[in-house]
Amino acid sequence: MKISAVLLAGGESRRMGKDKATLLFRGKPLWEIQLELLRKLEPAEILVSARADPPWRPDDVQFVADVPPSRGPLSGLAASLAQMRSEYLLALAIDMPLMNEICLRSLCDQIEPGRGVLPMIGDRAEPLAAIYPANAHVDLVEALSGIDFSLQRLTSKLVKARKLLALKVGKESEVLFRSLNDPADLNLAQ
Repeated sequence: MKISAVLLAGGESRRMGKDKATLLFRGKPLWEIQLELLRKLEPAEILVSARADPPWRPDDVQFVADVPPSRGPLSGLAASLAQMRSEYLLALAIDMPLMNEICLRSLCDQIEPGRGVLPMIGDRAEPLAAIYPANAHVDLVEALSGIDFSLQRLTSKLVKARKLLALKVGKESEVLFRSLNDPADLNLAQ
């Protein structure tokens, strides 16, 4: 099954103090680590979602502007679902460099017709390393037109509507979903 993949790189990085995409992690910028990972999955296409076209974006990666006004990752997901050419969109945050190919392939293996996959750690969704079906686009657009931009509430709604399968993450895999939000996170993960 061919899927599209999007690297979500539109955050403001306020807590980090600088653009996360260009941060070095184990000697490489985060954008390079994440694009290499997505390429291993051989998706039909790779998109990068951000507020503005990043200078580091390779020519073979399509830029998708966040739907203005930016509502965080919700804007990037909605814009990417609107532009993708596949039935499913694998979303990956720029700041999850511990994620690996085995985990993402295992998520892909759980896709069902019209239904994506939402990793869960305890009762908390991991919507920035998840797979969304094309039919979720309408729900994201509806959320953008409202006042509640919480991905936790939106993904819960998508699970209830059977558009996402909630998949419990095993204890040994929880570290893969760790986000680097501030300099302390970066230092701990190195």
